[in-house]
Amino acid sequence: MKDILLKNLNRSIVRFFGAFLFFLILAGCSNDDDATGGEITVNAVFLQDVNSTVPDRQVEFVRLGQLLRIEGSGFTGLKRVFINGYQTGFNPVYVSDTSMLIRVSGDTPTVEAADEVRNTIRFVKDNSEKIIEFEIRSSAPQITRISHTMPKPGEEITVYGSGLIEVTRVVFPGDVEVTSGITFDEVDGKFFTVTMPEGVATSGGSIYIESANGAAYSPAYFNFKEGVILNFDGMGGIGEFGNTIRTSQLESQVIGEGNTSQGTYVPHRPEGKGTFPAGSNRLSEVFTTGSESWRTQFTPFFPTTTPLEELAFQFDIYVPKAWNTGVLQILLINNFNGGEWSGGTYNYVPWIVDEERELFMTEGWTTVTIPFTDFYNFEAEDTEFTFADLLAFREAATYKNFGMFFNNTDVLLSNVTRSPSDVEFAATPTDVDIYTDNWRIVSLEVPTVTDFPE
Repeated sequence: MKDILLKNLNRSIVRFFGAFLFFLILAGCSNDDDATGGEITVNAVFLQDVNSTVPDRQVEFVRLGQLLRIEGSGFTGLKRVFINGYQTGFNPVYVSDTSMLIRVSGDTPTVEAADEVRNTIRFVKDNSEKIIEFEIRSSAPQITRISHTMPKPGEEITVYGSGLIEVTRVVFPGDVEVTSGITFDEVDGKFFTVTMPEGVATSGGSIYIESANGAAYSPAYFNFKEGVILNFDGMGGIGEFGNTIRTSQLESQVIGEGNTSQGTYVPHRPEGKGTFPAGSNRLSEVFTTGSESWRTQFTPFFPTTTPLEELAFQFDIYVPKAWNTGVLQILLINNFNGGEWSGGTYNYVPWIVDEERELFMTEGWTTVTIPFTDFYNFEAEDTEFTFADLLAFREAATYKNFGMFFNNTDVLLSNVTRSPSDVEFAATPTDVDIYTDNWRIVSLEVPTVTDFPE
């Protein structure tokens, strides 16, 4: 009897451990399934764009830099994703079994991708993979700078940016269209040239372009003559006091190649001044009368609530001889002694490039754009300034003259880059000729271009 009981007990133990082992194997298989999520399927691809009226839009193509939400199943256990053959990183936190988020890297090849991987997305897990066909386009073109934003009709301008390949159409403010005579950088798409047509609206605005990579707008600062503070030809007036440049010292001879002067302009080393010595500030100075009201003149175009980061000071400049010492100091009010790197000023030093001293000169007149948030008292990134702050600053001043000094003292690199440095550029005597014209306030706002109807 005892032997029978012992045999039955042994059989029960064997059955128990057998059943336990079976369940372990079964659980292991289940865990494997959970870890890999089964075969990948892709049902739809959505573009995530918080700036669009349709922030989650099903699409059939994507551009470099854009964020995708991919919907389907089996994404659990995803290890790698290749877009046009380029391994693209993703955050596992944003992966579930039925969807994932992934941003198309700006380094992803497009037209240069190998034929067998071009316009594909490949999903890879340990034991399986899925490839879908999906169009991958280059980044949308972007305009970052225009060589001259107030040219005369018939003059050529250069538009700089990225993705400016095969530009076929340029529309100027006033709906003036140009479709011929456009040349472009065929290798890198960093610029194109076009001739300023007749009839462009003096109220200005953005340039619109169409290219092989899509459409783009420039900032809304082209030909904005209504923003002129002073053009030395009747729009605004110069103040004649102290050692300031007088009306009789302004010049009007046509100078410059390609883009030439427009009537009267100011020389920042007037005739008879001779060589500017090193170690001195306020070697020349020119100001407005100080009686102008920016609030009256400009708030019809720029409401006081306009973010200051959307506004800039622009002027045209011509430098026919090499400039590599001295600073053009721009002053919001006449309350400075020269040489300041703080307060309501900005120092224009184009001869410091990549932290090195280089010779600066121009063949013709070109446009300089300085955002008002680059002026030292408005550069704090933790403060959201508006046009009202700029107006209040000027209106509180005893001397409201807007103007420029030419200073020729040593320049600390740290003042230019706003970061620590022991480098100092010693000033040297100079007879540089610097001419400016068309001082103006402009908008930096860029109209939105979308690939899709809103």
